[in-house]
Amino acid sequence: MAKVRVVEVVRETAEAHSLVLEPLDGAPFEYLPGQFLTVRVPSDRDGGAARCYSLCSSPERDHRLKVTIKRTRDGYASNWLCDNVVVGCELDVLPPAGTFVPKDLDRDFLLLAGGSGITPVLSILKTALHAGQGLVTLIYANRDEASVIFRDELVALTEEFPERLAIVHWLESVQGLPSQPVLSALLASYGDREAFVCGPGPFMDLTVRTLTGLGFPRERVHQEVFTSLAGDPFAEVVLPTDGVGMDAEVQVELDGETSTHAWPAGARLLDVLLAAGREAPFSCREGACSACACLLQEGTVELDHNEVLDDVDLADGIILACQARATSPVVKISYDV
Repeated sequence: MAKVRVVEVVRETAEAHSLVLEPLDGAPFEYLPGQFLTVRVPSDRDGGAARCYSLCSSPERDHRLKVTIKRTRDGYASNWLCDNVVVGCELDVLPPAGTFVPKDLDRDFLLLAGGSGITPVLSILKTALHAGQGLVTLIYANRDEASVIFRDELVALTEEFPERLAIVHWLESVQGLPSQPVLSALLASYGDREAFVCGPGPFMDLTVRTLTGLGFPRERVHQEVFTSLAGDPFAEVVLPTDGVGMDAEVQVELDGETSTHAWPAGARLLDVLLAAGREAPFSCREGACSACACLLQEGTVELDHNEVLDDVDLADGIILACQARATSPVVKISYDV
């Protein structure tokens, strides 16, 4: 956990605010384009309140971190932050995390964003333009012109990179809701690109269905999905002393170092590693974000909850450390793959 200070508040639209952040200790955060911050929201609710907000800043271009928060109807956290956070406020955050990250910045990209889904997409877009060599096309859907977040910044980027960046705006107020046939025609010429998709559920479902119908292979279609957190990922780790299940031993490869730890019955893998002082990545601790994903190399585990890994991921041995309980006496996992 770290503390950051808000050094600027930017009103992007009537509903969206950006917070520019700097660490209190002065040490810059390392992060990758497309990752997010988990922010603790002041609350007297049982279990606290925390939310994940994508970074719209680029590690290649921007000196400070920036997250963008859009108001939602009855949204406790987003509305509180928009109403109360001013310059000088201090916030608790977890380190940047997430896997919505390009592996090769020199690829040609097809970026598809709906509404506030532009936030991680902008981070990828800026980083690819400044650190990569490929072409970038952004399809950006919004309700109307007034709801286009980062409008001026996008205009500036098209002027800076006129031969590499193309932006297509889709406004519901003008064109109506997109349909699969129309979207298929729009995307048909981009079949060789790496696609990144973020936005409301219906938008992502339609977009991914369209890309699949056009023959995009699964490994070239990436989605970012966020859900509201029910618990407090900042809570202190407490290992069970009388848990149900079996005691086990886990060997973990993390940041180039291998260590072995006792895994008490009923404990979750992430808690075991954090209690042992290993800085294992995590964010939501609820099986909803994949920040804690790692590779199961030996042994077996069961996952209490999983919203992000599909059957292919599970067959490949990917597990969520925050939800994994041991079902074999010896388990070996790696984060370094």
